[in-house]
Amino acid sequence: MRTRFLITFAIALALPIFVTRAFAQDPAVVNSKTIRVKFENDRVRVLEATLPPGVKEQVHSHPAYVIYVLEGGRYRNYASDGKVTEGELKTGEVLFREPLTHAAENIGDKALHMILVELKDEAAKK
Repeated sequence: MRTRFLITFAIALALPIFVTRAFAQDPAVVNSKTIRVKFENDRVRVLEATLPPGVKEQVHSHPAYVIYVLEGGRYRNYASDGKVTEGELKTGEVLFREPLTHAAENIGDKALHMILVELKDEAAKK
């Protein structure tokens, strides 16, 4: 009985660590074929993302960030809450996004090409 309690207690303590790690995936790691780190310091991380037509990313997370669209197109977004939306990014558009966990899919006929500037915690507070 005591052993069962200890095992249950250990799982309850460890579960949030594993769940957080599963939902907080680094986009440059889980989508290394489509996302590259171009610059990083203690305040920002700059990513370059190229998503070919028909490609769907792995689920990943971003802190607050800015997107500059180099080459636009149609996308489908899969939010962590299960909501699926579609939209279009226009070339030259600049967007601000709050922190999120998602996956994106290029549903257009040309590659999506973007620069993402992720704000690190200290930069986001200012």
